[in-house]
Amino acid sequence: MKTHLFESLILHPEASGLEMSLKHFHVEFDAERRAWITFDMAGSAANVWNEITLREFNRALDRVAHEAGVRALILRSAKERVFIAGADLKAVRHATVKKLEELIDLGQATFNRLAALPFPKVALIHGACVGGGLELALACDVRIVTDSEHTRLGLPETQIGLIPAWGGSTRLPKLIGLAKALELIVTGRLLKPSQAKRIGLIQDVVAREHLEAVAKAATTRSMPKAWWMDRLCASFLGNRVKASVQGKIRGLYPAPLRAVDVVTRAPFTSISKAMELEKHAILDLALSPETARLIDFFFRKEDATKKAWPVGVALQVQDVSVVGAGIMGSGIAHWIAAHGKRVLLQDISTESLAKGMGRVSGLLNEGLQRRAISSRERRDTLDRLSLEHDRVPLTHQQLIIEAATEDMSVKKKIFADLAARSGPDTILATNTSALSVTELADTVPHPERVIGLHFFNPVHRMPLVEVIATKHTSDDVIATMVSFVQKLGKVPVVVKDSPGFIVNRILVPYLMEAVHLNESGVPADLIDEAMLDYGMPMGPLRLLDEIGLDVAAHVGKTLEAAFPHRFAETMLIQKLMEAGRLGKKTGEGFYSYPEPKTKKPSWSEADHHLMERIRERLGGLLFEEARRVSDEGIARCDSDIELAMTLGTGFPVFRPLTSPVLS
Repeated sequence: MKTHLFESLILHPEASGLEMSLKHFHVEFDAERRAWITFDMAGSAANVWNEITLREFNRALDRVAHEAGVRALILRSAKERVFIAGADLKAVRHATVKKLEELIDLGQATFNRLAALPFPKVALIHGACVGGGLELALACDVRIVTDSEHTRLGLPETQIGLIPAWGGSTRLPKLIGLAKALELIVTGRLLKPSQAKRIGLIQDVVAREHLEAVAKAATTRSMPKAWWMDRLCASFLGNRVKASVQGKIRGLYPAPLRAVDVVTRAPFTSISKAMELEKHAILDLALSPETARLIDFFFRKEDATKKAWPVGVALQVQDVSVVGAGIMGSGIAHWIAAHGKRVLLQDISTESLAKGMGRVSGLLNEGLQRRAISSRERRDTLDRLSLEHDRVPLTHQQLIIEAATEDMSVKKKIFADLAARSGPDTILATNTSALSVTELADTVPHPERVIGLHFFNPVHRMPLVEVIATKHTSDDVIATMVSFVQKLGKVPVVVKDSPGFIVNRILVPYLMEAVHLNESGVPADLIDEAMLDYGMPMGPLRLLDEIGLDVAAHVGKTLEAAFPHRFAETMLIQKLMEAGRLGKKTGEGFYSYPEPKTKKPSWSEADHHLMERIRERLGGLLFEEARRVSDEGIARCDSDIELAMTLGTGFPVFRPLTSPVLS
């Protein structure tokens, strides 16, 4: 009864204020009796749903409903890069229980009302259409999207500890089938237009200039999937997805499992019961401390991705040279070229250049195979990439990134050569993971243009870039590099020059202690299992195998020299290296690769007690080193330390790294 009364208040014009002016929406009617509603949120670069915009959208629907002879309703956005960016998360984060329930009720009633209108509803989507934006589109009959690189569609709510609760958990399975809907909702993955069309989420992909013309002819409604098969398979699919999710999140993040429960039940019941299932789930989740941490982390990441450096002038960078065609150099060159910059990849060895180019081609072919990029994007990336092994002038390059081996003497020689070949304003950056950027800067003229850009391996997957500023580095150079990293789609975290910076400084003591435990007789898989239960995406010894024991040893020696007697003493890594066991790249390290298929160990009660002590010990080391980083002022603030560790190592968001939460 409450829901029906609430919806009636929205649907009646005398209750919703039909004659009130609209601030965020424009309503028009064309000669063919089509209604056009344009969402243009005043004072914002993006459209978002909150109580104000939802109520005003209802007033826009009132005008459409009271216009005689309307044949179709077309919804569009006036924003350049965003259709609708979902719900206003700040409103959700700080809402009381009552306010949050009212917001969920309002959104559900609004989109149910839209879906029930007796004529075709068409969503014209250009730019980001996520969360509540896609839930609006799902309430329409037709979805047409642009082929823009800015257009993405998805329901990422589980990534911030929530579930789609304005009808998305109910309508998406009905449109594309239960299996595909579960995969999208549980992972929160965003789709490119071509991917969305392939799974039946949208009807058409067109150039932006053709969007409105196509919309005028769009009257075909979406056809529901064959429901009898999904009904039969719902329990099986739900259990299979739950098992997979549980293996990854280990019960530490409740939203994906709750999403499975709702998505496998809601589509097969009445719309009112389905909405109740969605609402109860999101209310439970939204008020949890895990979700609060996830939303706060989302805001920090968004700020780092978008906000300009507060001082200095950020210059445009279009021409970049990468020195060193190894794994890191080729990975950096690939990523920069893929993001529209011209890249000169340099190495003194033609063989190294050939191998580097082979790695770039491999990454592009992999992306093509996964349909993450198009053939045109692959071609354009290769066209922007050129190779050079001679000492050519670099005066026209705005930025040079050195990505040679982690050896200070080698880097100093390279920097001296680069300074001689480049202009006085050319920014010289090093991709070192632990060495002193200041020591490099002191060897060249104009040290104010020297900076560190620590990309993480693999470059195409890791979102973090540590931007290392020395005492010499100018504000303009810092601002330029922050902007440059942001344009690459990465997250910059600015840190002071100090051995290991943030991530390796905190991570190395943790890794060395794990090695010490293994050398003392604790099995590698038990150590790794303990830290998976802690929330790390990979155990410390398996991570060392991925990094390469030689690389880890080099970073460890740098930090040991800077902070003597800080780390656990162990000879195990040296012994493994002497035996040629460098990790995954040589087929053997702490584990053997490819790994044999063996049954998962059955841990005893004593094993679990030992794992608990391991979590306390290793988690405590992470916290202890993070506190030192904070006290030494290496990061601007504690939230930057947590941001860097989460993006650089997968440190669990729900654990405050700068306060001792170890359980």
